Amino acid sequence: MPDTTPPTPEAAGFPAVAASGARSVPELDTTLTTCRACPRLVAWREETARVKRPAFLDWEYWARPVPGFGPPDAPLALVGLAPAAHGGNRTGRIFTGDASGDALFAALYDVGLASQPTATHRGDGLRLHGVRITMPVHCAPPGNLPTTTERDACRPWLARELALLSPALRAIVVLGGFAWQTLLPVLADAGWQLPRPRPAFGHGAELTLTSPDGHRPLHLIGCYHPSLRNMSTRTLTPAQLREVLLRGAVLARLPAEPPGRDQREAT
Repeated sequence: MPDTTPPTPEAAGFPAVAASGARSVPELDTTLTTCRACPRLVAWREETARVKRPAFLDWEYWARPVPGFGPPDAPLALVGLAPAAHGGNRTGRIFTGDASGDALFAALYDVGLASQPTATHRGDGLRLHGVRITMPVHCAPPGNLPTTTERDACRPWLARELALLSPALRAIVVLGGFAWQTLLPVLADAGWQLPRPRPAFGHGAELTLTSPDGHRPLHLIGCYHPSLRNMSTRTLTPAQLREVLLRGAVLARLPAEPPGRDQREAT
């Protein structure tokens, strides 16, 4: 008889089996944090938590897969890359405690999609309004570069999360080329109808997909990743980031507010 024993969190097949069994976003988040399917990522996230940065010696690092963050019925999703070694891998919340998050949450606050402009730790009071943030890879990778094998192993978590968000989801802001290239096949496999050829990533690029039943659109908007490098070189400015988030909010039919005059003029 075939072996029907569920795979352990260390098994390569664990994400596919465990993700498909999740019946809600909170259940998916809880199950995801037990995953140990990628040995290199497990070793790196745990080694980073042991060594730490001098500034965070008093922290007990999360050092597990980092789940998505935001309401489970959000009409707008943001898809990034992976947790930062001393950001989400430390705090246990994506984009929390690193330079990328400093830029992103300030912009979300400015346009009315977050309750506060800073994100320092889980339980800091931050709430997102109609926005869910997730990523293709849930463990911090060395050099911020997951392998294709690690990306593919983590893919079932993203696929299931998007499926659970699907009833309310109207728009996705895609943060960076890695997320764009990973997301399109996931959506295609779920039955969303993509144009051919598949559009290339670009800042401000927009793409409208049609649902499997042909009755509902899903809007994708490309945005450069708000990494420290992109922000410091002005490849992405705060004004550009706010503009894309506002566009996503409009397409998701969220009641976002444009920033004030002083914020709009800041670049």
